[in-house]
Amino acid sequence: MATFPINDDNFDSEIKNSKIPILVDFWAEWCGPCKQIGPILEEIAVAYEKKIKILKINIDENPKIPQKYGVRGIPTLMLFNQGNIVDTKIGSLPKTVLEIWLKENL
Repeated sequence: MATFPINDDNFDSEIKNSKIPILVDFWAEWCGPCKQIGPILEEIAVAYEKKIKILKINIDENPKIPQKYGVRGIPTLMLFNQGNIVDTKIGSLPKTVLEIWLKENL
């Protein structure tokens, strides 16, 4: 697996201590669009291995962080750099759209 799970307890330290940008996928088991984007994020994690780290947080098991960041719909993708939010995308997106988005923001 090229993406990594994250939780309410280690979220802040992972985001703040990363030397490379982080893409956080807010998701849930029951979410169809989340299941669609999951394999795409795995492919992107491999292709951009040295440029970005992809973390996944299950909103049902970890309610504090999604609430803190105002997550209203899933999947929500938040791109962080140096501990700060760079951009956010909501919904399942095609791989090409995600790659363009990343290239614009990395």
